[in-house]
Amino acid sequence: MSVSVDVFGELLTNKVIWTAIFSWAVAQIIKVLLELKKTRKFNSALFVSSGGMPSSHTSFVTAMTMSIGFTERFDSSIFALSAVFSLVVMYDAAGVRRAAGNQAAAINMIVKKFEDQGIKLDKKLKELLGHTPIQVAGGAVLGITVAFVSYYIF
Repeated sequence: MSVSVDVFGELLTNKVIWTAIFSWAVAQIIKVLLELKKTRKFNSALFVSSGGMPSSHTSFVTAMTMSIGFTERFDSSIFALSAVFSLVVMYDAAGVRRAAGNQAAAINMIVKKFEDQGIKLDKKLKELLGHTPIQVAGGAVLGITVAFVSYYIF
């Protein structure tokens, strides 16, 4: 028995995926605009960076979860799975990744002290890895809003 599946076509019309991607993109654009307002400098690297306000990881998974709830119902197993996954991502963004960023900052201070004494080490570690709880909450609000607008308007 042969089953013909138009995978590419199905992906192109998957509203859940596109809502999540759109929410991530909006979060990244907001980061660039907030940095532009704050520093008066355009930083295009922020379009693809982690950290900052709002959390694009949180916005992405929250929009996905809400879209699943709207399309598959909020009492479905797939919604429950997605909600748990989203909570893990948000915990990681505000907890584990933020702690890793703080550790990177401490290591960078130690490296600088070595370099001040003439010992050359590799490169500086990235410090902006995680998010504050407010940044995660901002991402969640954005994700919920994008999913709501996507479902009820489009």
